[in-house]
Amino acid sequence: MDAEWPPPADSTPAREGIAERLSRMIQLPTISVDLPHTGLGVFEEFEQLLAELYPLIHAKLAKEKIGELGLVFDWAPAAPTDGPPVVLMAHFDVVPVVGQEAEWGAPPFEGRIVEGEVLGRGALDDKGALCTLLESVENLLAQDWAPPMRVLLCLGGDEEDHGHAARLIAETLRERGVRPAFVIDEGGAITQIPFPGVPGWFAMVGLAEKGVMTVELSTSGTGGHASAPSGLTAVGRIAKAVAKLNRNPFPPHTPGTVSQLFGAIADHAEPRYATAYRLVGRAPVISARALPLAGNEATAMVRTTLAPTMLDGGSSSNVLPSSASATLNIRINIGESTASVMARLRRVIADSEVIVRLVEGDEPTPEASTTNAAWKLITDAVEASYPGVATLPYLTMAATDGRHWHRFVADVYRFAPLQMDAAQRASIHGVDERVSVDALRRGERFYRALLLGLVGATHE
Repeated sequence: MDAEWPPPADSTPAREGIAERLSRMIQLPTISVDLPHTGLGVFEEFEQLLAELYPLIHAKLAKEKIGELGLVFDWAPAAPTDGPPVVLMAHFDVVPVVGQEAEWGAPPFEGRIVEGEVLGRGALDDKGALCTLLESVENLLAQDWAPPMRVLLCLGGDEEDHGHAARLIAETLRERGVRPAFVIDEGGAITQIPFPGVPGWFAMVGLAEKGVMTVELSTSGTGGHASAPSGLTAVGRIAKAVAKLNRNPFPPHTPGTVSQLFGAIADHAEPRYATAYRLVGRAPVISARALPLAGNEATAMVRTTLAPTMLDGGSSSNVLPSSASATLNIRINIGESTASVMARLRRVIADSEVIVRLVEGDEPTPEASTTNAAWKLITDAVEASYPGVATLPYLTMAATDGRHWHRFVADVYRFAPLQMDAAQRASIHGVDERVSVDALRRGERFYRALLLGLVGATHE
């Protein structure tokens, strides 16, 4: 349910039909993990749809396709400038709904508009945010407005499948010497805080994100008939290794972003909670010990987490397995690295017969600033679109396309300007994903305020 906020500060008329345009985006099932089977057809249709829905963007901005699934729209400044550009990101692929169809209240790719909401896969992640971004640019172009600095709209088509398109866009532009002043991608939202004594809604803006690794544990053993086992089997050895890892979690460490978050929460908390939150924010040693006692979500804020997600081994119930393996999903805390995690895994398992292999991995990102012009632009844009809502920093647990820019850009922020309650957040990658039309309109006002605010930022 929508909260009640005053109207956005900017009442300049916008195009009607934002919900209908998002609905049409949802109707194209751009499921990136299905690409090997379905091909690029629906993604090419989506690209054509964008040209239809946003004619001014396509007429006035230089469009470049980078790779098969990367789109970059280059918005030239009103006057020549040597200043760095701004990068605004979104992705247009979605996750599948296989196995969920019967649970949805409406077909997931119908894009049904009902009772002030747009329902469908991608409504929040991330076609809703993409829609608000493109709407704001189209509306500003209709007023013949141009930014004071170069603005790059970078759109990826496979964020849900490792984000290769965004990586290629970032690497390509880096090779050309592009060094953005700041980057904004999806991540946080207008939401409520799941901690006691902190009522109201907040704009949660990710300053950093944890790294992500996929690690395989594997071993081999002597096969044979199960009636005559010879000690620890391959499956048993892998099970023992996984059990050791589960019994020995990574040590807690509080990133600076988490300390900032609790310090900011204290300013908005009820008095009986404010002191505790302020202490957690000021004393990282205490927060590192206390937060793991507050549940899984709090634990993940201060610790590298490990989840065994796949097991494989054996061919029959009465045959000794000749090999076995386990797959681990690991989210790396700020301050650690893929190398330090791999070293710890081997040290804890302490079994030379178990091979520990890094399948893929991205390092945790640096932490963006909250004392610069970019942060002020974001907070001002939140106030303009959601009056009275405070902006708070936080640590992003999931992986976003923004991580590919953080390798060479100090300030990468993660925020989608859409209001989401707990049920809506749970619907992302789940059932009945939906966004309110009011949130879409306010999201357009957010990007509009952000872009208009660039004029003042260039003079600071």
